[in-house]
Amino acid sequence: MKGSTITCATLALLPMGLLSPYAAAAQWPSDDAQPKEFSLAINAKILCSGIWVQGRDPAVHAAADLKRFEHFGWGDDFTYTIDEDAKRLTMSAPGVPSRIVQYNGDQGCSILPRGAEDIYFEASEVGAEWPIRNWDLWPTGDRTRDEPLPPEVDVDALNTALDYAIANHEHAQNTRAVAVVYDGRLIGERYATGVPRDMPHLSWSEGKSITAALIGVLIEQGALTLDQPAPVAEWNQTQDDPRAAITIRNLLNMSSGLDFNNWGLGQDRSLSAQNHHFRIYFDGINVFDHAVSFPLEAEPGTRWEYLNSDPLTLGKIVRETVEARGEDYHAFPWTALFDKIGIKDAVLETDAWGNFIMTGFDYMSARDWARFGLLHLQNGMWGEERILPDFWSDFVSTPAPASANQGYGGLFWLNARGAYDRIPTDAYWPSGFMGQTTMIIPSKKLVIVRLGPSPGDFAPYLNKIVGDIVEAIGEPGGG
Repeated sequence: MKGSTITCATLALLPMGLLSPYAAAAQWPSDDAQPKEFSLAINAKILCSGIWVQGRDPAVHAAADLKRFEHFGWGDDFTYTIDEDAKRLTMSAPGVPSRIVQYNGDQGCSILPRGAEDIYFEASEVGAEWPIRNWDLWPTGDRTRDEPLPPEVDVDALNTALDYAIANHEHAQNTRAVAVVYDGRLIGERYATGVPRDMPHLSWSEGKSITAALIGVLIEQGALTLDQPAPVAEWNQTQDDPRAAITIRNLLNMSSGLDFNNWGLGQDRSLSAQNHHFRIYFDGINVFDHAVSFPLEAEPGTRWEYLNSDPLTLGKIVRETVEARGEDYHAFPWTALFDKIGIKDAVLETDAWGNFIMTGFDYMSARDWARFGLLHLQNGMWGEERILPDFWSDFVSTPAPASANQGYGGLFWLNARGAYDRIPTDAYWPSGFMGQTTMIIPSKKLVIVRLGPSPGDFAPYLNKIVGDIVEAIGEPGGG
């Protein structure tokens, strides 16, 4: 392979965690890749997940979720083959290496390194069994209350807001699911035609907030503390490594100071190996090794920048902490969080080494995101059980000290300065690419979920639908 010192055979022999793309004597096989090859990989991954995670027809999924969006770069000469027996999808185009994506059951789809033929981890069965899922009462179950809504809810105004939110012929936002929880009760939801209620949706960077919650769980368990230096061996190999000063708080605040490029999608240089932030989505690399391999550029805590390096490093810390206790890392999100609050349809995808890519490749249904938001609205409590620390919701919803516009907290986005004029300033939310949103508004006792791949100009739409729903509720408690 041109420009590569790793062969496919070498890759297959290296166990998880021993292969670093920036080791002195090694490169990734795809370091020399052209944009078209990277485009093959991201399209193949999203198509694979559409087929086997979401249960969609491949042609429909390709047309609706990939070809219509220029930033994914689907070419007229792209072709794909599906191996149903192996649960494997190969995408090809003339002049570049084909890219393979493997479906791994509960771990979803993984992009394989160029030339590799399989993943380097053993997949686990982690999804919860819910034999009476439709009979237990919301929120742990799915049965909703058969009784009138609270008197402060203007039912007509709420229905009008929800109808508009899902009316894609009016606003072209491609919304597929909307759900509203008020005071712990699911009071309204809408789904686009042909979209099942329980279908998990590609939630993109909403998954960063799941990583934050898992860190919160470990802090509540006493395994970590917020202000300790991040326990990353690669940053502490020499006493003068300045990265040793990075704390868990810095990582949660997107303020590590690491020298990590984020060039977005849709630019001329986006589909390149030097787009460090996005490479994890369009190449088969070990995302945790990738995240911790970069030097420091700014003093920790002094610069806010939206970089996947920070939540991926936290993901590495979660994995190493959990596995050091002898627990199944892939099951941990379920045993420590999802099973406790009734999340039933989540799929968290991994790289070929089994590392969760919860900076983007995570799938959950609208009701499951509503449960996640409700946990934070309830200050980390679920019934009588404390799951997150008692200070956690306040921490993640407080502006990061280095966030100049006060728009970001602890892997949650904020409206602290009222950038959205119809959304209360105490709102905070997991947010994902192309409009994935789980809005938490403590002053209104509200959680509002919106899912679906928006084509753009999303902010005015979000401002309107959340504002309309807030106005439909009135004052909590019947004021």
